[in-house]
Amino acid sequence: MARPGGVPPRTGRVWASLLLVAVATVGCGAPVPGESAPSRSTTPSTSEPPEPVTLGMSVSDDESDVEPARPVTVRAENGRITGASLIGTHGTKVEHDLRSGGSLWTTTEPLGYGKTYTLTVRATGEDGAEVEETSTFTTATPARTVDVWINARNDETVGVGMPLIFTFSGAVPDRDAAEEALTISAEPETEGDFRWFGDDRVIWRPKEYWESGTEITVDARIYGRDLGEGTYGARDKAVTITVGEKLLISADGQSHRMTVTADDETIRTMPISMGKASSSTPNGTYTVMSEHHGYTLDSSTYGVAVDSSDGYRIHVDYAARLSNSGIFYHSAPWSVGDQGKRNVSHGCLNLAPEDAAWLMERSKRGDPVTVVNAGGQTLEPTDGWSVWQMSWEEWQSGAA
Repeated sequence: MARPGGVPPRTGRVWASLLLVAVATVGCGAPVPGESAPSRSTTPSTSEPPEPVTLGMSVSDDESDVEPARPVTVRAENGRITGASLIGTHGTKVEHDLRSGGSLWTTTEPLGYGKTYTLTVRATGEDGAEVEETSTFTTATPARTVDVWINARNDETVGVGMPLIFTFSGAVPDRDAAEEALTISAEPETEGDFRWFGDDRVIWRPKEYWESGTEITVDARIYGRDLGEGTYGARDKAVTITVGEKLLISADGQSHRMTVTADDETIRTMPISMGKASSSTPNGTYTVMSEHHGYTLDSSTYGVAVDSSDGYRIHVDYAARLSNSGIFYHSAPWSVGDQGKRNVSHGCLNLAPEDAAWLMERSKRGDPVTVVNAGGQTLEPTDGWSVWQMSWEEWQSGAA
């Protein structure tokens, strides 16, 4: 392989030998008779004298409304920082770190709300002179704070369709600032984006289903962040989750069959009964939201009185929520005779008890459930975790 510049190794060595010979001839040869040896140059040195250190602080003296989450930093030019401290009025010492050979000092923990701090920095310049500078400032006092909840649970194994939902306790005026505080780290790296649903709820989903085995870390670092119009984050939240096997569930309202695949291989088909004509199951792709061993199905939770002709309140052994509007897959021993033949439910996916038990043992939150040929209704993307009802282009069109 040629070396940099395209010079072959052998040619390079020849050139190096010729250069040494030339140097030896010039350096050791006797002066020509009649000529004197060249005199040494007496031109004075043009090198610059050492400069004093200059310090650049990220906060100025008497500054107010400093964002508590932003690190306080000091940078040194033409020298190095030899010592620094950030101390609150009550003697609280803020954790810090000296980096880059003494050219950068930074805090490593957030500050308190409405607190006054004094920053003291000592440094030595290239000229050997020592300097000390101070800056006293005050952090912001929020007009209001908001909390955030994440739908994923720490150390949870989730399905390939799992969306990451951040629900704030109040409206967020600055969506860009909120997104900056929310970090999703995935291994392997996964493309995705945020989309807001109202002023207090933002969802991040991947462009396509997660790859099985993906490790995901979700950080909601909102404490100390200015979220607009005097709103700040109350506290940070973080979870780590793992994507499990690719389990896909499909339910067909015409064949009255449910098919379950694992890693693209069919592992079971089961008879089902879905919503009757007057309460058909909306077609679309749902996402398993929660699973329950022992659950009371109650029509009043989505607006239908229990004592009405379509009302009910019944306990089942196995139930998995698919929407906020009351769609579940669940055990239904009373409709076993109809399962595989006709649709008789109020909208849910009815299964024989042994089939429901098997499915709940295998499925998990975040598994996609696709319903087809069930009637004239279509699942709304805002109903539950039904983010896969939107194409990627539709999803991004609403990103903040």
